[in-house]
Amino acid sequence: MSIESEMIHVEVVYALPQEQRVFTLVVNNSMTVEEIIQQSGVMSLYPEIDLAKNKVGVFSRNVKLDATVRDKDRIEIYRPLLADPKEIRRKRAEQAKAAGNADPVTGGKPNTLRKTS
Repeated sequence: MSIESEMIHVEVVYALPQEQRVFTLVVNNSMTVEEIIQQSGVMSLYPEIDLAKNKVGVFSRNVKLDATVRDKDRIEIYRPLLADPKEIRRKRAEQAKAAGNADPVTGGKPNTLRKTS
């Protein structure tokens, strides 16, 4: 087996609200996700990344740091959520009820197709 056949092409992606960084690498196929992230240099550019806290994935699927990847995979480093989606929906529903815009039956948006008797 030649050295070239052991090499794969991968991308490491880190997205911020104002920018997205993509690092393209050629690495050994036995390297783990963590080793590839370290080699990419993304952690030196973004010191706020903590692999003990930030989740990582490959094409939107969560993976562990010791996972291996395949040729042309995209490793994504996820940022923590700023707000809980359930909490945001709950607050929005409360505001709609307070404003009188909520459906009296469901508490959600009014259903304009429902028959009123």
